[in-house]
Amino acid sequence: MKKGELLEFFYPKTIAIIGASENPEKVGGILIKKSLKFKGNVVPVNPNYKEILGKKCYSKIKDYSGKIDLAVIATPKETVKKLIKECADKKIKFVIIISAGFAEAGDKKSQEELVKLAKKSGIRILGPNCFGIFNPDINLDLTFANTTPKKGKTAFISQSGALWSYFSDINNISYSKFASLGNMSDLEFVDLINFLEHDRETKKIILYIEKLKDGKKFLELCKNCKKEIIAIKAGYSKQGSKAAISHTGSLATDFKIYEGVFQQAGIKQVKNLFSEIKIPKGKSIIITNAGGAGALIGDSCAYKESEVIKDVDILGTAMPEDYKKALESLEKEKCNTLIVILTPQKMSKPEETAKVIVDFSKKTNKKIITCFLGQKSISKAEAILKKAGIYCFTGKDIVKKLAK
Repeated sequence: MKKGELLEFFYPKTIAIIGASENPEKVGGILIKKSLKFKGNVVPVNPNYKEILGKKCYSKIKDYSGKIDLAVIATPKETVKKLIKECADKKIKFVIIISAGFAEAGDKKSQEELVKLAKKSGIRILGPNCFGIFNPDINLDLTFANTTPKKGKTAFISQSGALWSYFSDINNISYSKFASLGNMSDLEFVDLINFLEHDRETKKIILYIEKLKDGKKFLELCKNCKKEIIAIKAGYSKQGSKAAISHTGSLATDFKIYEGVFQQAGIKQVKNLFSEIKIPKGKSIIITNAGGAGALIGDSCAYKESEVIKDVDILGTAMPEDYKKALESLEKEKCNTLIVILTPQKMSKPEETAKVIVDFSKKTNKKIITCFLGQKSISKAEAILKKAGIYCFTGKDIVKKLAK
C-alpha cells in the first residue's frame, strides 16, 4: 500500500454509520453520539429510524445520494455480507467492521467470503471484530472507549480494541491516531505503519501484537522507519497464546521468533507489560471483558509462576451481572486466586462491578485480585475495592511511561 492510500480512511469527509441507533448502550448509539463532534458529514443508516440525534437517517446506504468515504458496520454478523455488497454498489473504498462472530469464533469461512467480496469490489476492510479508529485532527472517534483523549504525537495500533479503552483513559496522555485491527482479515500492521511513517502528526508508534501476517514485510518496513516503535507482544505463555486465539482468531506463534524480529527491526519490546501486578503463585482463573488484557495478564501469571487453569472472556459488553454470574460459577473451581479484569468501555459500569466483587469476596475463601485498567473512568471503583481491602491494579503508570 502506498503512503497516501489510507488518507481517506483516516481523513474521511463523509462517514456512514450502518446500525446507528438512539440507544446509548448499543455500539451504533455510542458511535453516532461520538460522531456529532466530527468535522465532516455523518450519515446514519438504519431502516428503523427516520432521524437520529437530529440527523436524517437512511434506510439503506444507497438512499444517500452523495459520496461516502468510510462506512462503519455495527450490525449483527448475519447482515454484514449483504451490507458489504451495498457498500460495493455505492463505491465506498473503506469499511470498518465492528461486528464479531467470525474467525475469532471459529467461523473462518464467513470471514473469507467477506474479504473475497471486498477485494473484488476494491474495498479495504478493517476488522471484523474490531474497535474502530480515532483521529483527533478531525475530531473523529469511531470507538466505544469511555474516554476520548486529546491530540498528541503517539499512535497506537492494536489487535485488541479494549486496550485502547485502557490506554485512552489515563490522565494527560494524548494520541495522534488509533486503529483496532481486530481479526486483521485485510488491513494489517504493515498497512498502518506505512501510513504512520509519513504522518506528520505521529512521532512514536506503539503496537499491540498477537500475530503478524507477513513477518518479512514487517521487518523491512520497521527497519527503515525513522520513528520510534514500541511493541507489546502477547503469547509468551500457553495461556496467553490460547487467549489470543479466542480473542482475534490469531495463533500467537513462537515468542522467541518475534523477539528476534523486533531486535532486527530496532523495535523496543515490552516483554511483560503487567509485571507490577502482585500475582501469588499457585492456580489462577482470569475473568475479563477484554481479550487482549486477558492474554497479557495470562502471560504475567506465567512470569510469576502462577498457573492459569481457565480464562473466562465475558466480552466488552459485560455488565455487572455478567461478572456476578462468572464469579459465582467459579466458586467451586480448584484454584486459589481469581483475577478480575475490567477495561472501561462505554457500556461498562465500573462502580457497580466493584460492588459485585466486594459482595462476592465476603462469601469466598479465594483470593481476589482486580485489574481495573485505566484512571479517569475507574477511580471511584478503585476506591470501593481498596476500602474493602481488595487489591486493585490500574496500570496507569505503565501507559504514562509508554506513551509520553
